[in-house]
Amino acid sequence: MQTQTSFDNGGRKAALDVLAGAPARALAELWDGWADKPEHSKVRGPEVGLVMVRGRAGGGGVPFNLGEATVSRTSVRIVTGEAGHGYCLGRDLAKAEVIAVIDALWQRDAASVEAGIIEPLRRLAAAVDGKRLEETAATRVDFFTMVRGDN
Repeated sequence: MQTQTSFDNGGRKAALDVLAGAPARALAELWDGWADKPEHSKVRGPEVGLVMVRGRAGGGGVPFNLGEATVSRTSVRIVTGEAGHGYCLGRDLAKAEVIAVIDALWQRDAASVEAGIIEPLRRLAAAVDGKRLEETAATRVDFFTMVRGDN
């Protein structure tokens, strides 16, 4: 296995974004197929809490508190020493724990985790987005104005 020697926070953040947004069933199927599951101990959680969701008026205005969202979180440490953290919307404690273990694995061997778990989830998200865009495009209406010659 190849050890991650330098911290790539951008890549790790991108991986965690994909994991948190992935459907629980798809993530569980990929994790069930993962051959080398490490033993891990829970450092914190799993637990459910609330986070404040903020919005901006007009997309760029002053931020305001929109409301609260339920979030599940867990922190774990795998046997090789890496600590992983998992967060996801909702009350899915098992998903948060799987995300935390995958995060710790990513720190140890990013290439394998990217190829085996993250990339398939990215492709799934792209397919879902593409289907949504296709369905939206089917309902598109183009408006136009005809100009008459006599202002």
